[in-house]
Amino acid sequence: MNINAINNLTADDLRVRLQSCCHCSAWAERVVVSAPFSTAGNLMECCATEWLRATEEEILEAFSGHPQIGDMNALRNKYASTASAEQGQVTHADETVLLALREQNQVYLEKFGFIFIICATGKSASQMLALLEARINNSPDEELANGAREQGEIMNLRLSKLLEDD
Repeated sequence: MNINAINNLTADDLRVRLQSCCHCSAWAERVVVSAPFSTAGNLMECCATEWLRATEEEILEAFSGHPQIGDMNALRNKYASTASAEQGQVTHADETVLLALREQNQVYLEKFGFIFIICATGKSASQMLALLEARINNSPDEELANGAREQGEIMNLRLSKLLEDD
């Protein structure tokens, strides 16, 4: 979809497309009111800038739009269209790695109150497990910031995909 097509969307349609890139209603609304965009780069810049303004509540809302890494049921069901593309290497991982991911994700969730967020594109299940284990001893504030940064990367990838699709 090119920038002209994006600019021709209704506000509601643009909001829906944006929320498929980042599950945060306030962020999407801030981007919608900034339309129209002169270039795709301008849209990407606006999205990034507005994401940096996200509150803790908005960040947590965005996190709620993701399955846990290694959650095979979520990958097969609710999030199949994006999760299989974004977590494709996880779906083919060794069972012991998947079990460890599931266990460590549960520990992470219990400790922080939100799921482990990582831009999984290009990472193996083993790499994600190592990153999860490296981050699990961080403070809640560090992990909220880490997750928000990773969410920003995910958002950028999804926006790029949206701009490529016709």
